[in-house]
Amino acid sequence: MNKVKLNTYQNLEFDRGASKLRELLWMVCSALFFQHSLAGLNGLKIWLLKQFGAKVGRGVLLKPNVRIKFPWKLVLGNDVWIGESVWIDNLDQVRIADNVCLSQGAMLLCGNHNYKRSSFDLMVSPIVLEEGVWIGAHAIVCPGVCCRSHAVLCVGSVALADLEPYMIYQGNPAEAVKTRVIN
Repeated sequence: MNKVKLNTYQNLEFDRGASKLRELLWMVCSALFFQHSLAGLNGLKIWLLKQFGAKVGRGVLLKPNVRIKFPWKLVLGNDVWIGESVWIDNLDQVRIADNVCLSQGAMLLCGNHNYKRSSFDLMVSPIVLEEGVWIGAHAIVCPGVCCRSHAVLCVGSVALADLEPYMIYQGNPAEAVKTRVIN
């Protein structure tokens, strides 16, 4: 039976989307202005995201301790709320539409590893959160998932597959539990 050999791992095909210098500058800005406990600085954080290539709509709110891997692979619509300690690990494109809420500790993970290969190759896929989606606290959206309009992923749940519109999902793996009704 074959074994995993991590010393054979190569990441040659992965496109980071920016130069190493730009990535280093982003890491410094992120550490100084995003990954801290101080509230405020929302306008500066929005400006920095745009300077690093993110497309950002109006009314975006970024709470403290937010981690964004590559802002040049991020699109935020209008009135998006990103809660404390959210991690957007966007090794691929992440598109977040209008009126989306990412609650504290939520994770958007665009990457994973191929456990079937001895070299444990990196695999990446984009994530899309359509209008009105709510990702609950400490919930995880996995690579390649599309959360359709107004879907809800409950606290601590894990979305391994697309979420249908106006449905509420719970568990690991997340399963539809009921319809979302908005009054």
